[in-house]
Amino acid sequence: MNHPSPALVSQHAARRLPRWVLWTLGLLYVLPGFIGRDPWRNADLASLGVMRELAAHPGQWLHPQLLGETALGIGWLPYWLGALAIYALPWLPAHQAAQLPFMALLALTLISTWYAAYHFARQPGAQPVVFAFGGQAHPTHYARALADAALLALMACLGLALLAHQSSVDAARLAFVALGLWAYARSFHSELRLSTTLALWGLAMAGLALSGAPGIALLLLLGGECARWCGTFNPAIPSQALRGSMAGLALVPAALVYAIGWPAGWLDWPGILPHWQLGASWESLARLLLWFTWPCALLAAWTLWKWRRQWRSPHLLLPLLWLLGLLLATFVHRGSDRILLLALPALALLAAFALPTLSRSAAALIDWLAMLLFSASAIIIWIIWVAMMTGVPAEPAENVAKLLPNFVPQFEAHLFAPAAILTLAWLGVIAWRTGRHQPALWKSLVLSASGITLCWSLLLTLWLPVLNHGMGLAPTSQRVAALTPAQQCVLVHGLAHEQIAALQYHGGLRVQRISGGAADAHCPRLVVSSEAFVTLHPQINLRQWQLLREEPRLRPGRDVWLVFERRPGDPTQQ
Repeated sequence: MNHPSPALVSQHAARRLPRWVLWTLGLLYVLPGFIGRDPWRNADLASLGVMRELAAHPGQWLHPQLLGETALGIGWLPYWLGALAIYALPWLPAHQAAQLPFMALLALTLISTWYAAYHFARQPGAQPVVFAFGGQAHPTHYARALADAALLALMACLGLALLAHQSSVDAARLAFVALGLWAYARSFHSELRLSTTLALWGLAMAGLALSGAPGIALLLLLGGECARWCGTFNPAIPSQALRGSMAGLALVPAALVYAIGWPAGWLDWPGILPHWQLGASWESLARLLLWFTWPCALLAAWTLWKWRRQWRSPHLLLPLLWLLGLLLATFVHRGSDRILLLALPALALLAAFALPTLSRSAAALIDWLAMLLFSASAIIIWIIWVAMMTGVPAEPAENVAKLLPNFVPQFEAHLFAPAAILTLAWLGVIAWRTGRHQPALWKSLVLSASGITLCWSLLLTLWLPVLNHGMGLAPTSQRVAALTPAQQCVLVHGLAHEQIAALQYHGGLRVQRISGGAADAHCPRLVVSSEAFVTLHPQINLRQWQLLREEPRLRPGRDVWLVFERRPGDPTQQ
């Protein structure tokens, strides 16, 4: 039985967002966070260290490592992309060269989400109601308008901004998940070229496998096949050949990755149940789901309710199954935001299909919430920046000085100018949205997408120096380098990959792990994490060393590095 569509869309409402607006918004979203930003702690710096070592030693391509410690646990492909860029662009700073492939991956995520929504919106079950006297939306125009809305919905997700702008495995996985969603959306159309669909799908599955997520690739294949068996069957689609080919393109790279014994120990099964027996874990997951998926989660829930009678249509069933599978994977990985990130493209697709069913009052509520939230956030960003520059208001300035005692703010015109222009543009968007214009499907998400783009851009312009200082390890690494004699090496103990990479990149130091061999005798400095000091004694004779300085990352008492110098009377130096 065919149930009536809940979507009521006129031809006027199905007009597409002007292309120059869409491209400008996309560039403003992608570029901040890459241009001018130093690599920050954790994944950013750790990946950079491995990429630089790989670019310097191409023979290690199958064994990416940092100081001899293998890095296979999070995948090959991101390292390869960054190392290739560093090797091919030696005139650029290494971190800027390494960021270029990940800018392209974020752009691929946005493009793939647009095309996935476009193909899903052209499904028969996704079409709006046909008016008795004509005037309903043309299928192609409707699909383009929905695709614009899906792209805006993805950009509006709060959880996308930080993780997708890092030079890490997460940006690669996200891009290949979105690419797989695009390929599956194409597979439901018999008139589209099968070879192109299979090429997109094969690239997505190989990319996921080489990015350390073969299990995610198999999970997506399972969700897609469930959608085919449970959904509305279209006999015009070459289902047998298509299913077999897509299954093979997912199973082969995943099987190859697992066949070589990697990633071994990628999941701590015995620790999952004890983790979720704690009430704090559920509270943390609830908070993560609430802010990370805002505002798409609410719109997706509305979609599931309004389109419930068309639940077997591919535009609803496949994104829903992928979303549920990735939510399950997030649960299995103890509420990891890096796994939840992969669910955002499917969530944005579901959110877009809520727009044809929203009443004017609901759309106005979304606009008002977005306007208030992002306007208030922008005002706070500007107030704190003014306080850093002038000392007024006093309280924000004192808070910044307390958090970052070694940071000296300076006015930088090349950062202030784009921030001022974007703020004026935001006021123009508000004026346009509150004016009287013809309805459009995507209008309810313009303020949300523009607002998150504004705030992200303000943070990465006005606050860029303070964020580089607070989120990076350059100041600490440079202070350690200043304590080290020229052309000498440094021993390290208990430092994580990102800390070692910071000493190498920002400090320009030759770093060695303690090995207990004769090579250790040539290093006059030893850097130890304060947490690992208790494990230092079995590794080295502490009578040969004296504490030179304690170097806190930001302020005393937090993330302290202990810098030791070799005693002058050390017999190993004679």
